[in-house]
Amino acid sequence: HVQLVESGGGLVQPGGSLRLSCSASGFTFNNAAMSWIRQAPGKGLEFVASISGNGRITYYADSVKGRFTISRDNAKNTVYLQLNGLNTEDTAIYYCADGYTPTHWGQGTQVTVS
Repeated sequence: HVQLVESGGGLVQPGGSLRLSCSASGFTFNNAAMSWIRQAPGKGLEFVASISGNGRITYYADSVKGRFTISRDNAKNTVYLQLNGLNTEDTAIYYCADGYTPTHWGQGTQVTVS
C-alpha cells in the first residue's frame, strides 16, 4: 500500500531555512508526480509545489516562488522541499502527496516560523 512519510520540520526564526523530505513506498515512484501541500493554523489546504516524475517540470504557488525549491531523488524514492527565506506566514503543517491531484497523503510535518 502507498506510504508517504514526511520529516524535517521544526522551529525556525524568520529568514531561516529548512529542508523537508518525503519518503515514498508502495507505488512506482519515478512514474508519479509529487506535490507538497500545507495547512496553516485555522486555514484550509494550500498547494505549495509539484514536480513531475522525471523531475524536469516543477510548479510553485506564487506565495513561495523564488523561496522554496522542490526536487526529487528517484533512486531513493524521496521528494524534497527546500524552504528558504521563511516568514511567519509559512507556519503550517506540510504534507507530501502523490500526483498533481493527490489521492494519498503523508501524516505531515510541522513547520513553525517564530
